[in-house]
Amino acid sequence: MFSVIFPGQGSQKVGMAKDLYDKYTIVKELFNEADDILSFPISKLIFEGPKEDLDKTINTQPSIFLVGYSIFQLVKKEFLVDLSKANFFAGHSLGEYTALACAESLGFSDTLRLLRTRGKAMQEAVPKGEGGMVAVLGSTLGVVKKIIDENKNNYECYIANDNSNAQLVVSGKLESLDKLIIDLNKQNIKSIKLPVSAPFHCKLMKNATTIMQNEIQKYDFKNPKNTLISNVTSEEVGESALLKDLLVKQIESSVRWRDNVNLMLQKKTNQFIEIGPGKVLSGLIKRINKDVSTISINTEEDIKNININD
Repeated sequence: MFSVIFPGQGSQKVGMAKDLYDKYTIVKELFNEADDILSFPISKLIFEGPKEDLDKTINTQPSIFLVGYSIFQLVKKEFLVDLSKANFFAGHSLGEYTALACAESLGFSDTLRLLRTRGKAMQEAVPKGEGGMVAVLGSTLGVVKKIIDENKNNYECYIANDNSNAQLVVSGKLESLDKLIIDLNKQNIKSIKLPVSAPFHCKLMKNATTIMQNEIQKYDFKNPKNTLISNVTSEEVGESALLKDLLVKQIESSVRWRDNVNLMLQKKTNQFIEIGPGKVLSGLIKRINKDVSTISINTEEDIKNININD
């Protein structure tokens, strides 16, 4: 059995999906429609950059969604690969919105508008230059959490992503992250500052939560046609009302990707199909279970070579 997964922020690159846009009408129509919906040429930004503009959260989030959704529709409608048989749909952070749209819980135009609002709210929740994120490599959730808890009077940091067995991401204000890095170094734990402008998935995103709480209520969600796995609870979810609540909570909650993958594995998933730019999630899954099959779908060749496990 297979599950379909969708990447989050950080997988973007200038020029993504350009080859598919040039060759397939369905992709071109979706990109052109997105330009109209957002009232600015997001397709031009995706194809031509500049990279620093594409990397702005307000632009990154709708861009990654547009690419992933377009590839999904191409695979489904042009190549007639039946992805509806998937065991689960799941996405990493903003990828959860792509999963929702592909599962027909939320419309294409509504998802674009919501992600544009979400990106802006998250980008502006903390003044630029005050917050950030640090990847912690080669350690465990328990060890890093213990360091943070033991130093809560010295600095304030939060586990933002539990990505795999040996990769975590921590959010906080820059001065707190600098102190955390010193403590990690004392225990020979490797860490890398990430090129992001805000401390996502923690309490510092409170202003963004307030904005999204009001915004999400304006949209009509349907029960998804495929069961989703929530980043917040790491549990199956299929009710539209619950989805709304979880998407709001997701802003400040840690992304439990490792737990999500393990749940899908326990529920008989033996193949993951990653749809969208990059291969980040496939790499993380291999760190969780090196024996499971993963496929990343970015190009026409990738689509032609899809071999789904029944």
